[in-house]
Amino acid sequence: MKKILVVRLSSLGDIALTAPVYRNIRAHWPDARISVMVKPQYAAALAGHPCIDEIIPYEGFFSALARARAGGFTHYLDLHANPRSALLGVMSGIAEKSRYRKDSLARRFFVKFRLQSPALERHVLDRYLDSLIKWGIPVVCDSPSLADLAAGRSAAAPSKICIIQTAFLGDAVLTVPLVRRAAQLFPQARLAVAARPETADIFRRLPEVAQVIVDDKRGAGVVRGFTALVENLRSGGFSLALIPHRSFRSALAAKMAGIPERVGFDKSAGRAFLTKTAPFSWLLHDAERNLSLLNAVAGAGDCVCAALGGDKPLSAGILASLEAETGWKSPLLIGVHPGSVWPTKRWPPERFAQAIRLINAASGAKAVLVGGKGDAGLCSQIAAACPGMAVSMAGRTDMRGLIALVSLCGIFLTNDSGPMHIASACGVPVVALFGPTTKELGFFPYGKGHRVLQAGLPCRPCALHGGLRCPRGHFLCMRLITADAAARAGLELLSVKR
Repeated sequence: MKKILVVRLSSLGDIALTAPVYRNIRAHWPDARISVMVKPQYAAALAGHPCIDEIIPYEGFFSALARARAGGFTHYLDLHANPRSALLGVMSGIAEKSRYRKDSLARRFFVKFRLQSPALERHVLDRYLDSLIKWGIPVVCDSPSLADLAAGRSAAAPSKICIIQTAFLGDAVLTVPLVRRAAQLFPQARLAVAARPETADIFRRLPEVAQVIVDDKRGAGVVRGFTALVENLRSGGFSLALIPHRSFRSALAAKMAGIPERVGFDKSAGRAFLTKTAPFSWLLHDAERNLSLLNAVAGAGDCVCAALGGDKPLSAGILASLEAETGWKSPLLIGVHPGSVWPTKRWPPERFAQAIRLINAASGAKAVLVGGKGDAGLCSQIAAACPGMAVSMAGRTDMRGLIALVSLCGIFLTNDSGPMHIASACGVPVVALFGPTTKELGFFPYGKGHRVLQAGLPCRPCALHGGLRCPRGHFLCMRLITADAAARAGLELLSVKR
């Protein structure tokens, strides 16, 4: 069996753009085992990819070398292409190696001397895919897909699942969609339901349910009933408990039974005994709210594909939260990412605010500002300048939530950044603002239907990735991009999409 180690140790955008590579490998070698080594903070971006068998966090060169040597790998694919990854490949002893052509020299000559090269006309994703040619792997998938992006799937699919619903008849009936969806997501798992005696027959009739655990908490008495429930759960050997019942007793029973993964609602009375939670909102129908529990354990592709088929737990939960916070009713959303690791890649915040106001005035669209915790202040500042038109979600979503949120947007207005590539993979039209970097460096939004706004200055690009300050001191590359131009591009894309 072929065992492939893929190495890409860069940032979020770079990681997201590698996603089609794994689909092509799997299509050509369906029985291969694919392991991907990434920095720990970006592992979540690929954790739900259906073609990846293992994510290896990079924790230093010698630790990575030990993993590479001990893994029994037959193939080494270097998508990082720097001296460190090259040395890792050489010292690993892996026989078959391929390396993506970074064209570093051409890029540096372009930045330093403006020397054009045919190598600079291609997107970095096309270069990643070229690295498969050496192994005779044809390209059957040439663009990122939302289904490839992550949502924090558990490290291993659960083998035995118990759904604990010991509430009354109505609650039991509204748990049936959760049972059926869990069976679809984890077809190899053995599924059980813990229920009251009077509701047990509801679940016995379901072909997806292999076992019904009767919780006779009234007939057997409080102590004896609880003890029996714990013993039955423990004897089942369950690896996952889904607990739509928000009771202290249900969560405690799962904990005392030793079930390692326990998922319930954040408003559960037994919240302290849960390992993962989903947000509880009264704005959702009970059936949809119960389905949202699966978002804590299912991959992004599963959640989104489910949404396209009619189950919309994660997206509905986000929209419900926005409605509760803002009072917006089914708004047309535009996503906005104003942050960047590099200060020179950030369009001025007042321009973002002005563009949001212009788009809102023309279309009524509301803006959702996204980013990490470090972007929270910047996003709040912009939202405050757009009262009633914008809300900041910066630092309030994990990777799964970010992907789901971006996928709800009509357009995405952003600096040159990782979330830009998330949006393009989600099929959301992007208005990208490029200042110190240019399209020639290979990281523009992939695919058709996007707009890149940039100023034609001879000093661009001034760096491969951006910088801490403008070398010329004028920052014209960003200042010359007007809010009118960004709003006009955004409205055009909204018109096309609508």
